[in-house]
Amino acid sequence: MRIYKSNCWRGSLCCRRGGRTLAWLVVSGAVIVASDLSCVQADFHAGAAVVDVTPEKLPAVVNGGLISRRVGDVKTRLSARALALSDGTTRLVIVVVDSCMMPRPLLDEVKTLAEKRTGVPADRLLISATHTHSAPASMGCLGTEADPDYVPVLKLKLVDAISAALGRLQPAKVGFGKENAASFTALRRWIRLPGKNADDPFGNPTVRATMHAGSKWDNVTGESGPEDPDLSIISVQSRDGQPIAILANFSMHYFSGEKGLSADYFGLFSEGLKQRIDPDGDFVGIMSHGCSGDIWRKDYTQPDKWNPALTIDDYTSGLLDIAMRAYQRIVYRDDVDLGMAEKRLTLDYRVPDRQRLEWAQRIVAEMGEREPSSQQEVYANEQLILHERQSTEVVMQGLRIGDIGIATTPNETYAITGLKIKANSPLAHNIVIELANGGDGYIPPPEQHRFGGYNTWAARSAGLEVMAEPKITEACVSLLEQVSGKPRRETRLSRGPSARAIAEAKPVAWWRLDEFVGPVAFDSSGHDRDAVFEPDVTFFLEGPHSDGFCENGETNRSAMFVGGRLRSRIRQLGDDYSISLWIWNGMPDDSRDVTGWLFSRGPDHGLSAWSDHLGVGGSAGHSRRLIFFHGNDTEAVSAGNTEIPRWQWQHVAFVREGQSVTVYLNGKKEIETAVTTGFPVGFDRVFFGGRSDNDSNWEGRLDEVAVFDRVLSSEDVGRLSH
Repeated sequence: MRIYKSNCWRGSLCCRRGGRTLAWLVVSGAVIVASDLSCVQADFHAGAAVVDVTPEKLPAVVNGGLISRRVGDVKTRLSARALALSDGTTRLVIVVVDSCMMPRPLLDEVKTLAEKRTGVPADRLLISATHTHSAPASMGCLGTEADPDYVPVLKLKLVDAISAALGRLQPAKVGFGKENAASFTALRRWIRLPGKNADDPFGNPTVRATMHAGSKWDNVTGESGPEDPDLSIISVQSRDGQPIAILANFSMHYFSGEKGLSADYFGLFSEGLKQRIDPDGDFVGIMSHGCSGDIWRKDYTQPDKWNPALTIDDYTSGLLDIAMRAYQRIVYRDDVDLGMAEKRLTLDYRVPDRQRLEWAQRIVAEMGEREPSSQQEVYANEQLILHERQSTEVVMQGLRIGDIGIATTPNETYAITGLKIKANSPLAHNIVIELANGGDGYIPPPEQHRFGGYNTWAARSAGLEVMAEPKITEACVSLLEQVSGKPRRETRLSRGPSARAIAEAKPVAWWRLDEFVGPVAFDSSGHDRDAVFEPDVTFFLEGPHSDGFCENGETNRSAMFVGGRLRSRIRQLGDDYSISLWIWNGMPDDSRDVTGWLFSRGPDHGLSAWSDHLGVGGSAGHSRRLIFFHGNDTEAVSAGNTEIPRWQWQHVAFVREGQSVTVYLNGKKEIETAVTTGFPVGFDRVFFGGRSDNDSNWEGRLDEVAVFDRVLSSEDVGRLSH
């Protein structure tokens, strides 16, 4: 049996039995017992350094936009900030650079040079970009190529930063803090109205979701995903309490608007930490980039709270206030050890088909030797690059500092991806650093590719295969399992009093719709009646009444329907049955004949003389009110009287007792009507978020969908509506 030697840390797999130490190790799915391992307290050391990486030669080529530009002024100096850690056995270094993004081949070269100088293996070095859009270009992207004068200088200075941090190692202790900073981050990618798709650069009407569309409410239905509000900090101090460094992490794209070369809010935050904590010492503040591919600072849901006069200094100061609250509550430990693992994957590019390739070749030929100067020219040139490369290698890393986990992606990663990784991590505290060890463009979750938009247009900025996101996410979680020696956590919502009320009502199926991904919606009733999400649904947005449906400050989650449905088959439903669900309408007033159908029981892709259909009326009648019809006569509609406001959660209950139908809104009766026919014996199809014939499907969120094979009383409905 192979013996693995390891230091231990509190909460590790080591345990004492009869004076001997046993370690249970999981290797390739098999459990191996390695005996007589010495549990020695880790010799934790840390050191930090800052190296100026501002270009010496100006003007510098700057990327981060569609077209290349050159900048000759320096607004703020640019830095590479490095944090070195050691436990006596393992040494590793984390470097965060004021750069928009850096290519993997360049960073691999830096790591090789640093390994030769310091002895730290290349796969123990993490180098990431802050994603400031006001830094010299070290990689080509869209209409900009790398600055040939800057890249050699940056390469050597990154090696200097690694070496300098290692040279300052001293006995240390570490702690983790986290605060909610939701008011400083928000979704910038919004879903457009159905039938209002915009064109992509290739002339096709594929854009259903796009950045900043939320600035015009009449054009959109809602955000395309969740935000990640966590401002997390890893604080390192000397054994006697002197501050060494803070590694912060936050999911907000960049502030923008700066004139000249600038470290953006990332650099201001880092310097602000130093001024607040240790202005005259050697302390190093570091802000790393969290998962922000679909994130910006402006909350389009609350335009009345926008402050057009907000400056980058004001923004940074407010974020620092929150960070300091977290910092002041940190509890430190010096008995931690380290773990780090790396995985490399080869991923395909979404290369152009023959038609698009010929289109691109024709446009680039007409350009001649000049740089691209329009969106069409930029994306035509990108098609030739993807066609030439075909695939690329990406790097993911997992780090452990005691019970703190760090995962990295080489991409502009959506907030939901970071939430997935953190939720599944086996470690107690976690951050995810994006644009680390490479700059491989946006990786939308697969369902987001269907909605198009800039984040999906094939180019070096977003060219990886559709399944890149789940592959990278799985690699990150697996690496955290590897460095912790523990299995991933289960990701199910807790049950608050409102959730317990549903469970106590004994539904025959109950879908909480808290999934990170489709196509399966898991049944929480205990009856194993999982449902299926059709395409055109997004996931993990905020649901209703988090304090009621969850516990311990957890956020309730819901699904956003973008024309797809949730479908299931429940065989024992007869003519006595009930439905309970929460709805959130994303459609503007009277934007189509029927705002949307919530629930339907009928044949797939058709209507029948015995089917039931519940929805919300639109311009054809009963605007913003619940509507119901039975059978296949779409004109024979019964309607409620209460208007349903947009973008607010409402509880709806549908109760059928034989030929009598009652519909409730927020616990109060809205519709009472009769039906003429019963369901065929054994008919089992039910749909949510759309009608059985796919007419005017729901555009908005649904949550906590429960089905009962009995008639709910008004008292039952009242309990479920809170």
